[in-house]
Amino acid sequence: MQPGYDRLAVQYEDAFPEPFRTPLERHAVAAFAEHVRESGLPGPVVDAGCGTGHVTAELAAAGVPVLGVDPSEAMLGIARDSHPQLRFVQGTADPTTWQDALGEAEAPSAVLARFSLIHLAPDRVPGVVRSWAQLLPVGGVVLVAFQAVAGGRAVVSFDHAVAPAWRWHPDVMADHLHRAGFTERWRAVSRPDAEHRFPECHLLAVKETAEAPPVPVGRGCSVGGC
Repeated sequence: MQPGYDRLAVQYEDAFPEPFRTPLERHAVAAFAEHVRESGLPGPVVDAGCGTGHVTAELAAAGVPVLGVDPSEAMLGIARDSHPQLRFVQGTADPTTWQDALGEAEAPSAVLARFSLIHLAPDRVPGVVRSWAQLLPVGGVVLVAFQAVAGGRAVVSFDHAVAPAWRWHPDVMADHLHRAGFTERWRAVSRPDAEHRFPECHLLAVKETAEAPPVPVGRGCSVGGC
């Protein structure tokens, strides 16, 4: 399902042996875990695009139940070897690929998607976040992280080293989450530096009602439906 990541799994683990590359990443995930605990929802966090499982393990250490999901079986093999006490299944950000692993009585409380939605074609992202909203209970939390576009409401492809990928303007991603039924609580955007070519955004949103909000008046962007 992810031949690029399958082929480069060992090299990826050697290059990124730690869960976070920056303090912002660490603090964003810690704040997400706190939101999940405060929600009081009993279900697990789904770490969609968990890779080799290091952030999945951080969530477990923070006291939240978690299921790691990734399309690359090679990456999951490393995750299972490194963290045998945790659950990992092959799948994507689409809940239909991992719902069976949860069981009928185990609804997720949250979704974490760190640098995984970037590999979905942009026209697929609205449907995926709508499926999260349909599955999560009121109070459910999502945190998405992605390489960002600094100016203009755009979604643009970029030359990712492993697989096709797109950068998102934070407002465009926020609009899709809002239309799905989530309310943005906060976002943090970092600037490019010596190790990061592009801005990066961490955006947290919460499902506050059972009904999706009215669709806002579009402000224009380069992707249909924005």
